[in-house]
Amino acid sequence: MSKKILITPGDGIGKEVTSSAKEVLDFLISEYQLNFDVTQMDVGGTSYNKNGSPLTDDVLNIAKESDAILFGAVGGPEWDDLDWDSRPEQALLILRKELGLFANLRPAFLFNELASASPIKNEIIKDLDILIVRELTGGIYFGEPRAIVSDETPPYAFNTMIYNEDEIKRIAKVAFESAKKRGGKLCSVEKANVLEVSKFWRSVVSDMAKDYPEVELSHQLADNTAMQLVLNPNQFDVIVSSNLFGDILSDIAATLSGSIGMLPSASLNSSSQGMYEPCHGSAPDIAGQDIANPIAMIASLAMALRHSLDQQDLADKIDNAIKSFIQQGHRTKDISTTADYIKTSEVASIIIGIIKNG
Repeated sequence: MSKKILITPGDGIGKEVTSSAKEVLDFLISEYQLNFDVTQMDVGGTSYNKNGSPLTDDVLNIAKESDAILFGAVGGPEWDDLDWDSRPEQALLILRKELGLFANLRPAFLFNELASASPIKNEIIKDLDILIVRELTGGIYFGEPRAIVSDETPPYAFNTMIYNEDEIKRIAKVAFESAKKRGGKLCSVEKANVLEVSKFWRSVVSDMAKDYPEVELSHQLADNTAMQLVLNPNQFDVIVSSNLFGDILSDIAATLSGSIGMLPSASLNSSSQGMYEPCHGSAPDIAGQDIANPIAMIASLAMALRHSLDQQDLADKIDNAIKSFIQQGHRTKDISTTADYIKTSEVASIIIGIIKNG
C-alpha cells in the first residue's frame, strides 16, 4: 500500500521552506522508487483568502487519511484582526485536535560548529542534545469549563487545568520509550508544590517508572527547569511535561541552538500518524526574500520518514546530510557569521547532492 503525505505550506516562509522539503522528498521518491502519494493544499491565512476558512473540510478529510502531514507555518499581521475562529492558527489547532495528535516531540540540539550562534557560552552549550515530549491535546489549553465573565463586578476570567490518568500515562509512555532509545534519563516537569493536577501527574509518572527500570526518572518544578535549561542544559536527556509547561520549555530550548530555523518537531497520535513542522513561525518580515533557513523543515521530513512512513534508513540519510551540510561550512543567513550565505532555494540541491554522494 502507498503511504499518503499531505503538504500544507501555509503562510509566509512556510511556503519557501516546504518547497525545499518537497524538493528533497521528490528526489527520494524518484531515487528510491518510493510508493508515496503526495498532495499539497492550502491552510492558514492563504486558505482564508481563497476559501474564507483557515482549514477547509476537504483539507481536514485528506489530513485524516494521510500517514504524514508536512506543515509549514501559518499567520501574519494581515490576518490579525480576524475573529478567533477565522484566524490562521486555527488550522494548526483543529488538525491537532481532530487527528488526536497528543505527543509533541521537540528535539533541541546543537551542531558544535554553530556554537558561536548560540546566546549561551560555548562551554555550557557544547554537545546539546535534548528531547522535549510535550502533551499536546489536554491540560489548561483545552480544559472545561472556561470563560470570560464580563457581566459581574468585577469582571473575571477562568480556565481549567485538568488531566486524567489515561492522558498522563500515554504521554509518559512516549517519554519513557524515547528515553530508553537515548541516554536513559527522563525528567518529568510540573508544579507539584502548588497544583493538585501536578501532584497527580507526578504520582502517575512515578508509578509508571516501575515498568522502566532502565530509565532514570527525576522530577523538577517548571520554573526551575526553565532556569536550568539556560544554566546547565546538558543535564537533561528527555523532558516530559504538560501542554502549558511544555509549550514554554520547548521554546526556551529552541533558542539555545542559536537559530530556531534548525529545529524540527513531530506531533503524533496513537497510530503513528503525525504532523511534522519546523519550530519557527511564518516570519512575515523575511517572507519572499529567499533567506529563510529550510533545514528545520527538511529535518521535519526526516522525522516523518522515521515515525510515520517506515523509512528509517532514508531518515538517517537526511539527518547525516544535514550534519555534512553544516560541517562543510554551508550557512544560511540566520547562522552565517559573515555577509556570505546560501539562499533558501539553494539548500535542497546541496542536501540532495550530499545524499547522492553518500
